[in-house]
Amino acid sequence: MTLRLFRFVPFMLLVAAAPPALAARPLTGEEQMGLTCASAFALVAAGQARGDAGMAQYPPLAQRGREYFVRLAAQLMDDAGLDQAGLRAAAEARTAPLRRSGVAGVMPACLAALDRELPQPTR
Repeated sequence: MTLRLFRFVPFMLLVAAAPPALAARPLTGEEQMGLTCASAFALVAAGQARGDAGMAQYPPLAQRGREYFVRLAAQLMDDAGLDQAGLRAAAEARTAPLRRSGVAGVMPACLAALDRELPQPTR
């Protein structure tokens, strides 16, 4: 099954604008957690789009989750030297366990990170 994370992200435009990476370095724990959260947000957003009742307990994540991923992807390309293939592989590695066990275990920490990075607009 292909990673749906990239289905709703204008990823190719992001990658096309990035300079070629010289050599990727291993991701830090914080960067790995960021990818875990981006993957969880994508899974939740996809579930919400399908009308999955279990995903309705989370705030809408299509827009903010996508923005979180776009910013993280740009950071990983710049800081860790990941290219498109490296980013895809790293994201898939973080998504696979979430597909098996679900997102509930990571969502509290991930939603807190999302609120720090992209606070919800106030009305």
